Amino acid sequence: MTQIVREFRASYAFVERNFNLVKRYWGWEVVWMAYSIANALSITYIGAGTEAITGQVIDTGYMILYLLVGTLVWHYLSVVFDNVSEMIAWERWEGTIEYTFMAPISRFTHMIGQTLFSLVYGLLHTTIILTVVAFFFKLDLSEANLLGGLMMLIAGSLSFIGLGIVASVLPLLFPERGAQMTHVIQALLLLISGVYFPISVLPEWMQPIARVSPATYVLEGMRDALLDGASSGTLLGYLGRLVIIGLAAIPIGLLVFRQAERYAKRTGKLKRCG
Repeated sequence: MTQIVREFRASYAFVERNFNLVKRYWGWEVVWMAYSIANALSITYIGAGTEAITGQVIDTGYMILYLLVGTLVWHYLSVVFDNVSEMIAWERWEGTIEYTFMAPISRFTHMIGQTLFSLVYGLLHTTIILTVVAFFFKLDLSEANLLGGLMMLIAGSLSFIGLGIVASVLPLLFPERGAQMTHVIQALLLLISGVYFPISVLPEWMQPIARVSPATYVLEGMRDALLDGASSGTLLGYLGRLVIIGLAAIPIGLLVFRQAERYAKRTGKLKRCG
């Protein structure tokens, strides 16, 4: 029990450290929040302007919610992915990589702390954006299954944590541009996951690839829950797939990271600067 408490405290220390970094770089947080809000509003206004653009009478309220769900879900998943995949980059930026890797804690404990921070930070960030967008648009969620949507978001978080751990190997092995390389993975997921459109409009050869992305199931399940009011039982198919992907991705990510860490230590890549 003492060991468990010690590991929990060590994990929480990383959560507290990361929130202190957020406070230190509050100017960047303001800029990032302003950009995220402007981006969400710009995309949502596409839905509001679709009728004016096409000249056809459509349900603009549905279009607004369709695009808003995609924007908010993708923003949350991206924040989780970014914070997990950049955990090594953060250590380099702060000049603490040697101390962290020499500290008497397991890498698993380090990752738990980083993961908890990414979940809380992502929820706070996304909630603020939703609040601001709701001020501009009258959102009708009276028929939405909010509990089902929350379940989808939690299940999707597991899979993106696993993907983030795998992607964190890039900053570990490539000090100079590894952090930027993780954005390629994000861009591919954004393209194939149906964030702003149904995957049925993709070329036929891309649609099976879209079914590999966990974001596809999160977005489809969230839209069923929030736009169509699907019951939680109806969402079990999506939830099952996401849990399976998450349970597979996290152990694989830990295994890949462990091997990459050993290689990085042997080759001297654990340095402060690229």
